[in-house]
Amino acid sequence: MTSHVLPTYARVDLAFERGEGAWLISTDGERYLDFTCGVAVNALGHAHPYLVAALTAQAQKAWHVSNLYRIPEGERLAERLCEASFADTVFFTNSGAEAMECAIKMARKYQSANGKPERFRIITFEGAFHGRTLATLAAGGQKKYLEGFGPPVDGFDQLPFGDLDAVKRAIGPATGAILIEPVQGEGGVRVAPLPFLRALRQLCDQHGLLLLFDEVQTGIGRTGDLFAYERTGITPDVMAIAKALGGGFPVGACLATTEASKGMTAGTHGSTFGGNPLAMAVGNAVLDVVLKPGFLDRVRHSALLLKQRLAELKDRHASVIAEVRGEGLLIGLRAVPPAGELVDELRAEKMITVAAGDNVVRLLPPLIVSEDEIAEAVARIDRACTRLARAHEFARKQGAG
Repeated sequence: MTSHVLPTYARVDLAFERGEGAWLISTDGERYLDFTCGVAVNALGHAHPYLVAALTAQAQKAWHVSNLYRIPEGERLAERLCEASFADTVFFTNSGAEAMECAIKMARKYQSANGKPERFRIITFEGAFHGRTLATLAAGGQKKYLEGFGPPVDGFDQLPFGDLDAVKRAIGPATGAILIEPVQGEGGVRVAPLPFLRALRQLCDQHGLLLLFDEVQTGIGRTGDLFAYERTGITPDVMAIAKALGGGFPVGACLATTEASKGMTAGTHGSTFGGNPLAMAVGNAVLDVVLKPGFLDRVRHSALLLKQRLAELKDRHASVIAEVRGEGLLIGLRAVPPAGELVDELRAEKMITVAAGDNVVRLLPPLIVSEDEIAEAVARIDRACTRLARAHEFARKQGAG
């Protein structure tokens, strides 16, 4: 079948027509257990009735008015995000990459507003993924994404993840900020050590730097807290979120303190579609659900249950699963064979997962996943691992023969 869509994705020949909670139904009627959730986007599952109602109601009122005017639903969402976090102010975007662009610009503008425009460089970490724009690609520093797009945007210094001594050595007269994911998603579900994050906060305070958190994948309940920074005992100055904030509708946000954002005055930044009434209505609906008493407790319970069951699988399938890692319902299985093989075997089991760096398979179930669905997922992973182990053992014996 000929497709006129730009072939920048190695798409699987599989399409879905609808979803129900943690399940997707393909165009040929097959049911798939969705442990990708649009890569951590569909946090409340598919076709959540409360979100559907909120979007439908707003669609009958106003879709777009532009940021030349006040958008009441956006002001309400910003207020609620600030009340639930360290932040004093919010800029709404359409994606995580745009939220990160805002964070990068804000860090540079902060130093400039303080009379130090030369402090534009930002320390980042190897394995990071911050988006697909030219600046966020440079911040991530991964060669496979940068190749062919000309000289990388200047101003980013990549360091080994978790190497505090390297950070201390890298801070210089041109350094203005430090940017980190509290849990690297694309980089292989690598959790930043708490002492390392706390030391970064101290270094930023000591040297007059801003601490930027990329919580595009971890924010809005994914780790069991509303935001991953809450478990660290520190707060960033600026934080980018997206993905789960819209529950599937495109929306992102850059949260900041008053101090960090003081250079961002009228005309310094903008977005045509950012904060549109449709996105704001859905964002408020997502918060209604996630902030309901007991919701995050249930996420933490589900995460603990899933991790315990996965640990049992690791022991049973040591030739396939080398490690279980992650926070909350952002879980990585570091595979022994190529991670893509395990993703394929799981898809054969009608379960959708996604690969990440460091030979990891990411498990990103919806936050509303049930205990029965967790048990079903574990059973499917068990069967896939059994099949994969047998295939590799057979290949080994054939090679030895």
